[in-house]
Amino acid sequence: MLIFVAVRASQTKMAKRVIVGMSAGVDSSMAAAILKEQGYDVVGVFLHFWKEPGQNQALENKCCSLESQQDARKVAQILGIPFYVVKVAKEFKKEVVDNFLKETKAGRTPNPCVVCNKKIKFNFLFKKMLEIKADYVATGHYAKIDKIGGKYHLYPACDSEKDQTYFLYNLSQKQLGKILFPIGNYKKAEVRKMAEKKKLPVFNKKESQNLCFTWEKSPSEFIKRNINLSSGDIITTEGPPRVDAQGVLRVEAGKKIGIHEGLELYTIGQRKGVNIGGTGPYYVVGRDFKKNQLIVTNDENDKDICKKKMLVEITNWTTGKPKFPLEIKVKIRYRHPQVRCILKKEQVTNGKEKGIIEVEFPEPQKAVTPGQSAVFYGDSGEVLGGGIIN
Repeated sequence: MLIFVAVRASQTKMAKRVIVGMSAGVDSSMAAAILKEQGYDVVGVFLHFWKEPGQNQALENKCCSLESQQDARKVAQILGIPFYVVKVAKEFKKEVVDNFLKETKAGRTPNPCVVCNKKIKFNFLFKKMLEIKADYVATGHYAKIDKIGGKYHLYPACDSEKDQTYFLYNLSQKQLGKILFPIGNYKKAEVRKMAEKKKLPVFNKKESQNLCFTWEKSPSEFIKRNINLSSGDIITTEGPPRVDAQGVLRVEAGKKIGIHEGLELYTIGQRKGVNIGGTGPYYVVGRDFKKNQLIVTNDENDKDICKKKMLVEITNWTTGKPKFPLEIKVKIRYRHPQVRCILKKEQVTNGKEKGIIEVEFPEPQKAVTPGQSAVFYGDSGEVLGGGIIN
């Protein structure tokens, strides 16, 4: 949930106007406070997203709750800035929620935050910027932007634990030139201390790390409510070769060891939720939608769970398309560390490049998951671009 706060930091004609996206959390609140201190004329809006029909208000997703609106309003009052609420439920439902369900049904594991930043948050921020003829937009994201040689470059924040560049790789040059990330040079602990010093009531507010359109910690219950699931067999992969008592080399075939609740509830590499008593833990290595079988292994280094190659459908190159082959770093999901990889070549069909890159790892990577984003980084830490894993 986003709040854009309008601040009259300076009454001079030279003051730059900035749209600040605030979510009623400490990060976006301090982003507005910092920009006000710097003399910007800050304009703010609270984006009210979609919520599930029939949702109990006590369990309402925090980004759209009445509590969040009230918290944001209090911060705006303390900072002395105007406060507006913009409803984007219809657009959010279509672009984020419906897309999440569509991709999940198709057997992929989407990242709604990446989609939301591209289709909703920055989209509406820039619309508002143009509407009121502002100069910049700003958010409380942990990231940094630097202009070098006429181009804008996106870099990780100083706080590596909170860095959010993984979710921002779709930002274009035109957008980067108009975006401010005021807290990119601070550690999270510093941001909280500054907020406390300013007596902002959200200085110690707990962070929300769940999907913003459901109140549960896991998306499983949301999926169960919104997708018709079919239970089926849980099958193991082939066991390791062994020599029996007669000296014959044998390979144990996959066998049924349980029943799953619906393939859409599982993702590649998942361990938690694969509840099979006795011989676990088990890891998901595949989903056979034709046979409605969940394929698992109890070897976390199984060849079916660790891949040396992947295909990525590129959606954005931050400063321009590079030349291939190229050795760089990649993150295959948010909490995954950056690892070395080689961008081999772009697939070509009928003489035309399709924007799908073959990526090879020096060492096999666990749980390369279709639908997740692959974000590429240079040796300097710069975000080079990214796309969706096929």
